[in-house]
Amino acid sequence: MAEAIAPDRTLDCKGLLCPMPIVKLSKAAKEMSSGEVILMEATDPGSVPDVAAWSKQTGNPIVSQDQAGNVMRFWIRKA
Repeated sequence: MAEAIAPDRTLDCKGLLCPMPIVKLSKAAKEMSSGEVILMEATDPGSVPDVAAWSKQTGNPIVSQDQAGNVMRFWIRKA
């Protein structure tokens, strides 16, 4: 299902450790318009709970997420 969601922007956070993926995601989200989707790719296992907490705190929902090898992918819609 995730592959059917076409992101408006892709954010490569592979190789970055906490808190950098969330810092970059927050910055990117602020530059986006409401309704747009960002795909964030990260390798830090801490990204899973971090993105979930950020999504809940900011109101930007996670539309989908999956994992391919050691890369976690999050599709997030700008509220």
